[in-house]
Amino acid sequence: MDARDAIKVGMSAERMLVVPAERTVGHFVHGMPMVYATPMMILEMEIASGDAIRGALQPGWVTVGTEVDIRHLAAALVGATVRTTARVIAVERRIIRFEVAAYEGTRKLGEGRHARGLINVERFNKRLGAV
Repeated sequence: MDARDAIKVGMSAERMLVVPAERTVGHFVHGMPMVYATPMMILEMEIASGDAIRGALQPGWVTVGTEVDIRHLAAALVGATVRTTARVIAVERRIIRFEVAAYEGTRKLGEGRHARGLINVERFNKRLGAV
């Protein structure tokens, strides 16, 4: 599959999350504040990016994260509602590039760019020796 045949610049998605204690830096690192952890914010950005294009992929094809360039700009507490957005900004044969952001209300929590690589699941698993 060539991503340029199905994925278009401007495709987008957003996700909503009420921050649980399990997604805070304090949950993972003793003594740290109970605020939304950077890796968890990036996870939501990656999932939103996948959501933006999933419906355009042929059966047996998925995307996997390949690059992240993210700035975490502000903290969010447990219970905060975070909206994460992803928009396709470039499409190559096997790479899709996104502009991503996270917000609490109108306050921007994070922003950056993310890339996902297009793979055929069966061939990928075979190459790795997975069943």
